[in-house]
Amino acid sequence: MQDTSEVAVLRLGHRPGRDERMTTHVGLTARALGADRLFVEPAGAGAEETVREVTDRFGGPFEAEVTDSPEAVLREWEGAITHLTMYGLPVQDLEGEIREAHREKPLLIVVGAEKVPFSVYERADWNLGVTNQPHSEVAALAVFLDRLFEGRELDREGEGASRQVVPEATGKTVESVEESR
Repeated sequence: MQDTSEVAVLRLGHRPGRDERMTTHVGLTARALGADRLFVEPAGAGAEETVREVTDRFGGPFEAEVTDSPEAVLREWEGAITHLTMYGLPVQDLEGEIREAHREKPLLIVVGAEKVPFSVYERADWNLGVTNQPHSEVAALAVFLDRLFEGRELDREGEGASRQVVPEATGKTVESVEESR
């Protein structure tokens, strides 16, 4: 049984040699902007490992896992499903409805890497377009998560972090959490 507040991201597909950074960035964006879990296919296992390492350093909670069957994740998901696609209905028309549904059940966000099977469009509760122009799945995920959480995810701090970024107008400072206490 899934937690009703859970937000998970399913990275559907992974083209080795072409999607290494994209799949990693889908995971990092999901983690940074409020999702709880990432599912990737075995070909994207390197991204899963990177996301786990970042979570270990900068905190969570966030889980990343490899699934041999994304179809099973879709089939067995006990909650709502949003599929991000440039062919979908406008996010601004549906964000309130999705937010309301998420108050009562977990949400799975499907982000494709390659041609998405029509069965995904049929299984999704919402086929959602952040824009109907060609764009990055990472950008679509970021915009959607920000709309879902209404900006609250921007103030989230990672639990169990060993490192943290120090906000500053210029410079790049990352310090040990222990140093900041």
